[in-house]
Amino acid sequence: MMSSEHGKEATNGAEVATSQKELHRLSLLRVFVESRDPSSKDEDDLMLRRFLRARDLDVEKAASLFLKYLKWKKSFVPKGYISEDEIRFDLEHNKMFLGGLDKQGRPIAVVYGGRHFQNSKAGGLDDFKRFCVYTLEKIISRMPPGQEKFVAIADVKGWGYSNSDIRGYLGALSVLQDCYPERLGKMFIVHAPRVFMTAWKMIYPFIDDNTKRKIAFVDSKHLKSTLLEDIDESQIPDVYGGKLPLTPIQDA
Repeated sequence: MMSSEHGKEATNGAEVATSQKELHRLSLLRVFVESRDPSSKDEDDLMLRRFLRARDLDVEKAASLFLKYLKWKKSFVPKGYISEDEIRFDLEHNKMFLGGLDKQGRPIAVVYGGRHFQNSKAGGLDDFKRFCVYTLEKIISRMPPGQEKFVAIADVKGWGYSNSDIRGYLGALSVLQDCYPERLGKMFIVHAPRVFMTAWKMIYPFIDDNTKRKIAFVDSKHLKSTLLEDIDESQIPDVYGGKLPLTPIQDA
């Protein structure tokens, strides 16, 4: 029977091998993408590593995703940032907030799905995607040194058919998975009414396996106790029985 010491040595050995494999493939990825798009040199190894991990260390797939991201960034965010004037419709619905940090130092974001409405104007879908970029960049700016991920609480209390925006949800999912891979650490979906599950069943097939593993539906009866597993009470939003007030995304 293997001793615990031998077990730890085997585990550590596997971690070292995985790390070496990742570093090797990261170097291959950098050489490849820089040969295809010289602007890749402006991105650090942490950025490339997230794309590599999002494709399970497959260099070819990671390169394809990353080069697609660079092309998207140049056309969709030409100024390098999203101004609030570009996303007035979504900001006015006051649906996105930032809180504190979880036990791992990951920023906590709270989104109220019942306050989301489809922007029916021309370009409305792209405007919502810009809102998603604005939100993600705000969250990233609050990440402590060494932290790359965030935690989200999706509160869908009161969600109804007037809030159903499948194209918008899929657009947001595309931005998160294709342009900000490996940024989401965990998502709690809370206060989900039965009617919400109709939309969820339509969205679920488009969620990649890595992201699916990070999503958890939380029973309202166990909401605070579930959050306490990952978040200290001092950092749990006050609306969920904690002590920290939420801040609107535009004021964070």
